[in-house]
Amino acid sequence: MKTEKPGARRIMLSLTTIVGLGFGAFVALSLGLVLALSVSANFRNTFSLLNDKTILSTQALETQLRTHLASVEDTVVGLKPFFDDGEIGFDAPGRTLQDLSIALKSNSNITTLAVTGKDGRRLGIYRAPNGKLWRISSDSPPPGMGKKELPKLAVDSPPTWGPLVEHEIGLFANVSVPLVRDGSYEGILTAATSMEALGRLVSAQDEGFDNTVFVIADDGRVILHSDAQYLQTGGSIVEALPGAWQTVGDPVLAAMADEEPLEEFRKAADLGIAVSSVEAARDDYILMKAQLVGFSDKPWTVGQYFRGATVSREVRRLAGSMFVGFGALLVSVLIAFWMGRRVARPLKYLALQSKRVGTLSLNEVDALPRSRVAEIDQVAVAFNSMVEGLKAMNTYVPRSLFIKLMRLGGSSAAEARQADLTVLFTDIVGFTALSEHLSAEDTAGLLNDHFAILVEAVEAEGGTVDKFLGDGMLAFWGAPDARADHAEAAVRTARRIAAALHEANLRAEEDGRPRMSMRIGIHSGPAVVGNVGALDRWNYTVVGDTVNAAERLQTLGREVPGDPEITILASADTVARLPGERRQKTVGAHHLRGRSGQMEVYWLDPVGEPEQAAADGTVRAPVTAAE
Repeated sequence: MKTEKPGARRIMLSLTTIVGLGFGAFVALSLGLVLALSVSANFRNTFSLLNDKTILSTQALETQLRTHLASVEDTVVGLKPFFDDGEIGFDAPGRTLQDLSIALKSNSNITTLAVTGKDGRRLGIYRAPNGKLWRISSDSPPPGMGKKELPKLAVDSPPTWGPLVEHEIGLFANVSVPLVRDGSYEGILTAATSMEALGRLVSAQDEGFDNTVFVIADDGRVILHSDAQYLQTGGSIVEALPGAWQTVGDPVLAAMADEEPLEEFRKAADLGIAVSSVEAARDDYILMKAQLVGFSDKPWTVGQYFRGATVSREVRRLAGSMFVGFGALLVSVLIAFWMGRRVARPLKYLALQSKRVGTLSLNEVDALPRSRVAEIDQVAVAFNSMVEGLKAMNTYVPRSLFIKLMRLGGSSAAEARQADLTVLFTDIVGFTALSEHLSAEDTAGLLNDHFAILVEAVEAEGGTVDKFLGDGMLAFWGAPDARADHAEAAVRTARRIAAALHEANLRAEEDGRPRMSMRIGIHSGPAVVGNVGALDRWNYTVVGDTVNAAERLQTLGREVPGDPEITILASADTVARLPGERRQKTVGAHHLRGRSGQMEVYWLDPVGEPEQAAADGTVRAPVTAAE
């Protein structure tokens, strides 16, 4: 047995040093392997990503053009039955021009819409560049159509696109359908769209200086070009459009005669997108083209090109990321030892954040840092995932309800039961008509601002927001916390909403935005409240006749005369629970859809004392009907 020599020193390493060096070696090995594999895979994937970019950008351009032209075709197809049935035509020129004007106003893609009789008579509407509509009642061809350009159609001809029409105000494409009455050909209905509108779509697809988008018509003429004002190669071709692609003045398009297909873009080629390389003006360009069929005798060519240096730039970026990766590897090894010494710090941090989670102060919870110790790292990952899950759940489950259920016992408090509640139902007056003139983003923003007002008012009075239904909201009081004043709280909430809506409308007027009006229905009575659903799809909600009655009362508000900013209707069951209420007015007994018998309905003044409310000019009249 070997013994140690007297006085020999043993090599001692601290635990933190061992953990640091060991984890550093592990990190170096792991990241080194991952980095090597990533660099190898990324070089192979570069062209795959470029394939995907080619496919997406080209298909997006094709879809935009197809959607624009298809909307023009759909208009003439939709109007054709009215001509065929004799509802409109040359026999009723006034009605015809009126209907054509309506169709033109409803489709901004159409410039000219006209019907041409077999005897040469023409009747239609033309939209000038300034947006003004002009009537066409002469036989002379309007912008976008002409006798030579209009196709010869038979009674059974489908929608037919004619050749492009040049006019002093621009270039047009048109589509025609035959007009048939009692089996006889009577003329054609034609819609024309200006290339100026399509030009805006093409320009929108241009991603920058190194990218050019173009459209070539069936006769080989370049009709749209996103860089017509200033080419990548220099110069301008605005005055030459439309012109043949060989001679229009764009060296890149002219070089298509000598293009060389790129085999690396096979994925795009399988989807009908030809990708090739051309040389022009002492530079290389990548050219992408696809065929747009169905809107002319021959397919149009839609495409784009960008500098070949774009591909080289991707490769250089990849190489740069490789060096950054090696740098990160070196830094990771150097800090591993330091991390080992501080391995205990996350435990203290975990305790602090756990305390915040216990009070549901989720917005104050900071993410735990990753640790070099496997067990602590697993705790950090699990904790962070748990917090994110709670935040996500808190997005869809009201925080006030969440806290109440936890305080009252979690799942046991959420079991479905019958309770005496007051239910409030809201709806925006005329929201459908209002949203027709708004974009999807503006509509969502308007609703979010509106719902913020509603939620703040409900939670201020201790209520529970059940759900949002379109532009309406369902809320209730009396559960999960039982309270005797749930009817009073609901009415106070309605008046809070009225005050907040009035302030919002004042701001809207100052900003030039439309005002909004609301209807609110309130009813008190027994309802089933708790978890309703199946399997893992549960929802804490309220159901029953009380809910339906509140919704019907809100609908009944449509019958209030005038145009009040807010209408609050409550049932007699609710009003009976308002001991100090003096701001109500009976509007009689009404039969509500889906309920037997009649319900006594009251109108509640949204603001002020009775004498003040009467002086503000608001219409105080009873509801006259309810179906």
